[in-house]
Amino acid sequence: MPIGFWQYFRVGAPLTVLTILIGMWWLCAMIFTSESGLTDPGRRDEWDAWYRGHLAAMVAVPGISSAQRFRALDEGPPPSLAMYSVAAPAVFDSDIYRRTRGMGPFVAVVDERLHRRNLFDGLDVAPDVPMTGFLLVADRDAAGSSQRGLAWLHAIGLDRSTAYRGIAVLPDLAAAHAMAERVGGAALYAPITERFEGRKAG
Repeated sequence: MPIGFWQYFRVGAPLTVLTILIGMWWLCAMIFTSESGLTDPGRRDEWDAWYRGHLAAMVAVPGISSAQRFRALDEGPPPSLAMYSVAAPAVFDSDIYRRTRGMGPFVAVVDERLHRRNLFDGLDVAPDVPMTGFLLVADRDAAGSSQRGLAWLHAIGLDRSTAYRGIAVLPDLAAAHAMAERVGGAALYAPITERFEGRKAG
């Protein structure tokens, strides 16, 4: 993880053009995703209940403004995907984030073969997927073709398990399958939770 943004502006530090540019990048909002699965599927209902409280705790972390969790419709991709709106990479350096992150009582049964965390730029805010909608996720080595409603994100931190990720919100399963076919294959997810939102200032 790069040096925290505020260290660039410590007392007495010279405000060079490079410092300012680094600071501007460090304050860019982005998308954080956490994908996972369990080695003991029998604990899924218990995990789902715990995860709701975890999402609520995550949006109480300063700099995290939204959180939502999804379940894969098919085998192959990690069965659980959580998606967050993050104000800046510096959020991950904060003590409150470090105390909140992780899988809590489920650490021992998280399948590490499926556990991956990625930080993406390309959108300032994670999409709000309605409970009746679907999330399309297409991982690629390079950004794919432009499609209406499809946003290509670029991995810039954490595990970087994929270089690019295309995401789209679709209103129904037929539309989701149609777009997956147009982009040459993609994972489809349905919401497990509604979107959790952090408190707005003011």
